[in-house]
Amino acid sequence: MAEQMGNLVLKSPAFAHQGAIPSKYTCDGEDVSPPLEWSGAPAGTKSFALIVDDPDAPIGTFNHWILFNIPAGVNQLAEGIPRKDTLADGSRQGKTSWRKVGYGGPCPPSGTHRYFFTLYALDVMLDLPAGASKEQVLQAMSGHILAKGELMGTYKRR
Repeated sequence: MAEQMGNLVLKSPAFAHQGAIPSKYTCDGEDVSPPLEWSGAPAGTKSFALIVDDPDAPIGTFNHWILFNIPAGVNQLAEGIPRKDTLADGSRQGKTSWRKVGYGGPCPPSGTHRYFFTLYALDVMLDLPAGASKEQVLQAMSGHILAKGELMGTYKRR
């Protein structure tokens, strides 16, 4: 178990930390995943996992994207990651609160919601199938997180 968790720097060329997420990446636009890039992965990183969620949803935290087993050599995700169980690089997508794999963009019923993009550097590849739940991914990551980074964007429907 890592004694001191390092920090990853996670950012997007599409929006600033604590800034508004452009509608292109939401249910009001093309509903494609935004581009992301990161740095600061510690030595020993074997994979990354990304969880995107909205803690402001009226039904409790709503999971918008679960992506894991991103290879250690990867440091960015292009815009519009396909909604497939397993990607070309071996990354696997989990099931969101929409009950689908792949990215599902912000679509708040009312008010401004916060969307947390949390990236984890792990010392293992997760032994989970595509379609795994956020809870299964978090449980499998337990004790294997070397570093994490967070990017928060907001969205309010017009």
